[in-house]
Amino acid sequence: MLERVLAAHDAADERSPFIAVDADRAHEAAQASQIRWRDGRTRGPLDGLIVPVKDEFDMVGLPTLGGTTYTDEIRTEDAWVVQRLQDAGAIVLGKTHATEWGLNPLGVLEHHTGPRNVYDSERAPGGSSTGSGVAVGLGWCPSAVGTDGGGSIRIPAALNGAFGIKPTYIRVGRPGDRWGASSVAHIGPIGRSTRDLVEQLAATAGIDPNDPLTRWAPDAHASAPWFAALSRGIRGARIGVVTGELADADPAIATAVSEALAALEADGAVLVDVDIPLASLVNGIGALCIGSETAANVSDLLEQHPKGFGHELAILLRMMDQVSAQDLLMAARNRAMLRRQSAAALADVHLLALPTLARTAAPYAQSEDRTAILDSAATAAMTRFNFLGNLTGLPAGTVPIGLSDGLPMGLQLIGDAWDEASVFAGMAHCERLGLCDLT
Repeated sequence: MLERVLAAHDAADERSPFIAVDADRAHEAAQASQIRWRDGRTRGPLDGLIVPVKDEFDMVGLPTLGGTTYTDEIRTEDAWVVQRLQDAGAIVLGKTHATEWGLNPLGVLEHHTGPRNVYDSERAPGGSSTGSGVAVGLGWCPSAVGTDGGGSIRIPAALNGAFGIKPTYIRVGRPGDRWGASSVAHIGPIGRSTRDLVEQLAATAGIDPNDPLTRWAPDAHASAPWFAALSRGIRGARIGVVTGELADADPAIATAVSEALAALEADGAVLVDVDIPLASLVNGIGALCIGSETAANVSDLLEQHPKGFGHELAILLRMMDQVSAQDLLMAARNRAMLRRQSAAALADVHLLALPTLARTAAPYAQSEDRTAILDSAATAAMTRFNFLGNLTGLPAGTVPIGLSDGLPMGLQLIGDAWDEASVFAGMAHCERLGLCDLT
């Protein structure tokens, strides 16, 4: 499989989902895995499988560009998530494309030529975990590592017909993650199935001695309930349908979500109408919270490399300069209220159900000089139902539920804090019912 993926990468040239590969390291890992399998001492379900990482994580011998061109220092240490994957026997072949500093959810790359949507080469693949979503969608790997600060796992997963989960905040340690200083960003998997997500998350979650926030987990990141959830079923599960949210989705997506929920109900789930009043305003709250954190994190770099930033990102960051302290305080207060409203809703249900995206993949918006074209409507459609999970830190998964004009649609399931098991149970049952078959 490794040789086939390397050959496909070479053939794809600049359209490959990989921005960099380390073939020597991958071959060494593959050979070591073969010996372990031969000797009957494998390290678990990831042993010998290709699991690439998004290009915001450090890997020895490679730069961490994060969608830029100027952060090209060769790294001398592996990120924590890379170390965890290697300990599990995975073949970390290389790094997948990311959009510039994670702020293009469409998956448009301004500084690099990169992959397009798996289902339509004229469509955007989603971001910012762009290459990870495409690599999984192409079948090059069973899972890939992404990050999600505003939908960046769930968006490319949904647009490329894959599965993805943004786990509870701080499930996975952040050392070696160049975008790690954030209250909204989560490290997690994109995969070919719910089981693929569980296997990767089980290998990468845990208490990181260099990231004290990982000690918050009340279950010490125990993965046994996640594997058990794969066969738990849906009977008796209470699924909260957020009142009014479907109205903001494309009609085809709203219909597909309603039909998927009806199928779950017919198999024993209990649908409950719930109300989260601030859910309809998450794009405004999220733009201020997420945008301000990113602007603060890259402010020095923007001054040092003013011509190195893409036009679209530079505009967004300069706009943040006009945001007042009062605006940020109001956003923070609304974020806190959103958390309380979500907690109140989840007190009566096991899961919340939403569309993953408000529309299917948009055309790849880029001019002839490769300048990204700011498409605010398409961007808002990508984040409309995703910011809720980032602003609250709740685990949120997406499963494919059909095609609209040949493009994938997704159902999003959100669980209570630290309850990935319920999310996995719902996702796996969607698979058993055949809802995720896009053929």
